[in-house]
Amino acid sequence: MAASNSFYDLYRHGSLGMTLTDALDELIENNSIAPQLAMKVLTQFDRVVAETLQERVKSRLTFKGSLDTYRFCDEVWTFLIRNVTFKMDGTQGTVVADKVKIVSCSAKRNDDK
Repeated sequence: MAASNSFYDLYRHGSLGMTLTDALDELIENNSIAPQLAMKVLTQFDRVVAETLQERVKSRLTFKGSLDTYRFCDEVWTFLIRNVTFKMDGTQGTVVADKVKIVSCSAKRNDDK
């Protein structure tokens, strides 16, 4: 039997995921849907976003900066980088940021092994 949630919920913290969560919360408060259905919708969202990014995004991005902090905990790497310059393959321009946080998770969850 597959795990109930075999995809990370990282994308829920982006603007699309937060908007979806807010809409689901409102539907629960109005008794329009059950909380269990909202959790199923969020689980489906996690799966579809991860699969879509894996299958459809073919662009490459390189970045350069100063590593400020890094940690590895529970199979998740977190990097905090300062003075970052991004360049996407096939483009002339660059994007610069003061601080960037990168979270990197294993493609295979521990509960999937």
